[in-house]
Amino acid sequence: MAYIDIVEPEEATGNLKEIYEELEQRRGKIAQIHKIQSLNPDSIMKHMDLYMSIMFGSSPLKRAQREMIAVVVSAANECEYCQLHHGEALNHYWKEEERVKKLRDDYTSIDLNDIDTALCRLAWELTRNPEAINKEEYIKPLKELELSDRAILDAVLGISYFNFVNRIVMGLGVEADKKEVQGYKY
Repeated sequence: MAYIDIVEPEEATGNLKEIYEELEQRRGKIAQIHKIQSLNPDSIMKHMDLYMSIMFGSSPLKRAQREMIAVVVSAANECEYCQLHHGEALNHYWKEEERVKKLRDDYTSIDLNDIDTALCRLAWELTRNPEAINKEEYIKPLKELELSDRAILDAVLGISYFNFVNRIVMGLGVEADKKEVQGYKY
């Protein structure tokens, strides 16, 4: 149960009701991460704009790679809610539920290509040990794998975004619900 009050869709009025209706139309349903922000409706839309840009905007990173990063960051933070949500989204692309589960448990335990391994390593380390990130050990290997600076920027934006969202979820007691993660539009 959330640590603060939330406004459920059936109780929403005015601007919040409009936001909920738009989210339901665009995403297929309303997530708990949106509801937890219901006391500040403006934050929901600004949050969604950032989310849509990072996760769905034009990028050299594939959608599956962005979802993979989300899962690894959320695993590093032990944020079950985001692991479930983005694991479900990743499985939409991978179509290998067991592989997604193994990614959640330990990204080094699955066979990934060199680029995805390097992205996961960056996601894990930037989340767990941000002070340890340096050009030689983390950025140079990505460039050697021919990732562009834009791709590296987009990876770091995704990593940073999910650290932000994990803290909202965990800081306000947003609960994971396996039923809730299904039915979104990807």
